[in-house]
Amino acid sequence: MAAEPSLPIDVLEAWLGARIEGASPLRVLDLEQPKSGYSATTLMVPIEYTCHGEARAEKLVLRMENPEPAIYPQQAPGIDVEVELQYRVMEAIAQAGVAPIAPLLGYEADASVLGQPFFVMGYVQGEVPVENPIYTSLGFFAEASPAQRCRMVEDGIRTLARIHSLDWRRAGLEWLVAPGTTPGIAYQLEIWEAYSRRELGDRVHPPLDRAFAWLKAHLPEASPPGFSWGDSRPGNMIWRDFQCACVTDFENAAIAPPELDLGWWLMFDRWSHETYGVGRLEGEPTRAEQTALYGECAGHEVGDTFFYELTAAARYAAIVVRVMNRMVAEAKLPADQMLWRNNPAATCLDQLLAEGGIP
Repeated sequence: MAAEPSLPIDVLEAWLGARIEGASPLRVLDLEQPKSGYSATTLMVPIEYTCHGEARAEKLVLRMENPEPAIYPQQAPGIDVEVELQYRVMEAIAQAGVAPIAPLLGYEADASVLGQPFFVMGYVQGEVPVENPIYTSLGFFAEASPAQRCRMVEDGIRTLARIHSLDWRRAGLEWLVAPGTTPGIAYQLEIWEAYSRRELGDRVHPPLDRAFAWLKAHLPEASPPGFSWGDSRPGNMIWRDFQCACVTDFENAAIAPPELDLGWWLMFDRWSHETYGVGRLEGEPTRAEQTALYGECAGHEVGDTFFYELTAAARYAAIVVRVMNRMVAEAKLPADQMLWRNNPAATCLDQLLAEGGIP
C-alpha cells in the first residue's frame, strides 16, 4: 500500500464542487486511508457542503493512480493508466445495469490536478471479506449462520453471471482488445506467461513453468470471449445483509472467455480453505455446487473447470512475484527475499499441480 499522498485540499474541494450540483461551499474534512491493494491509492474523503440551503455531509472515495508500474499485464497498447481502465469499465457496467457499482462522480486524466490521474465515486456502506486473517476463519462470514453464508456465496455467483451477461461490443469495450489479436484463452496465456517471465528475470519458478507448459498443451474449447472482470472474488464485493451491494476492482478487466473469471473465483475458494488449512464452514456451497449454480445462472452447462483454476493459480503466483519485486524496489523488502516463491499463492498452485498429477 502506498503512503498517503499530500493533496492540495483546496484544489480537490474545487474539483468536487464543480461536479456536485449546487454544492457551495464544499469542505473536505480529514482524509482517511484504509488498507488497500497495490494497484491504486484509495482515500476516503468526508465532505460537508450546503445545497439549496440544506447542510449535507457524505463520504466519497478517491482512487488515485500509483506512480509505480501497473500490477497487471497490459491487455492492449495504450491501456497503461489503471484508474482510467477501472473508471471506463465501471461506467459501462453501470450503464448496462448488470451489477451494482458505486455511484461515479468523475474521472480526471490531468495529473497536474492532484499529482496523478484519479477518479471519485460514492462510498458504499457494507462488509468486505478480508484476507488477513482469512475471512473463512474470522470475521463476519465466519460468524454468520449457515443460511447467511450460503446466501452470500450464491449471490456472489449470481452477480458474476450477471456481469458476464454484459455485451462488451455494445458497451463500447473494444479498446480492451489489442489490435490484430484474437481475444481468447490462448492470448491470455501468452500475455500472462510473458508477464511472469519478465517479472522473474533470471530466477527459476518450477511450478509456474510446469503450469504454463501444461496449460498450453491442453487448451480447451472455450466459450466465446466476453467481458472478464479479472479479479472475481468475495473480497472485491461489498456486502450488505449477505448480498452483494457493490462490485469493485476492475484493473485486470479483459475480453476473454467467462470461464477465466469462474476459475479465478473457484481458485480463491480453494485458497481461502485448503491453502490456509481452513475447513469449509456449514452452509458454504462446495466448488462443484458453485459451478453448477453459475451454469444455471449463465444459461449453459459448465464443464470441467480444472484448466481455468490452474490458469488462475498461475496468474496469481505471477502477480505475487510482481508485487514482491515492487516492494524490493521500494526498499520495503531485502533484495534476497524469497516471498516471491514462498507464499500462499504459490502453495495453491502447488496444490493444483499435485491434484492434476502434473509432473
